[in-house]
Amino acid sequence: MTDKDKEMAPGEEAVEPVEAEEAEKSEDIESLKKALQDEREKAERYLANWQRAEADFINYKKRSEQERSGTAESANAALVKDLLPVLDDLERALGNVPEDFDDPTWVEGVKLIYRKLKGVLEERGLEEIVAEGEEFDPNIHEAVMCVEGEEGKVCEEVQKGYRFRDRLLRPSMVKVGKEEENA
Repeated sequence: MTDKDKEMAPGEEAVEPVEAEEAEKSEDIESLKKALQDEREKAERYLANWQRAEADFINYKKRSEQERSGTAESANAALVKDLLPVLDDLERALGNVPEDFDDPTWVEGVKLIYRKLKGVLEERGLEEIVAEGEEFDPNIHEAVMCVEGEEGKVCEEVQKGYRFRDRLLRPSMVKVGKEEENA
């Protein structure tokens, strides 16, 4: 027997190892709590990152859809703008048909084609700009000449202007009134 064993009572010998085991268990519990807390924080970071990535993806989809519709809108506007000279030519041709023309059936056919073309373009968003008699607006009118007339008013429209879905496609070419100066 050692000196230590002699000094201890038989009941004390069992108490010391139990306290050491409890201390170890307490340390293990604390380390497990810390590990659990670390894993919770990690899970929260992963969740926040996932939510951010999901929001970014939703924004990307919206942006892509807007770009796609913007591209389609631009393509439609370009096509309509390319068709405006055809519309102008048909108007000029129909405006120059003599009243006493012998065979009006094909003229009626051309008028029908003109109305159909104009109707389709208007369905798609084409809108004529009313110019004659209106105040001159440099945002929608292009002055090509000044003529005698009411100051600042559009006296005559040389070429029609058009909007496409609230966007100016082509300004109206107009003659603007200018009061005569007394010399």
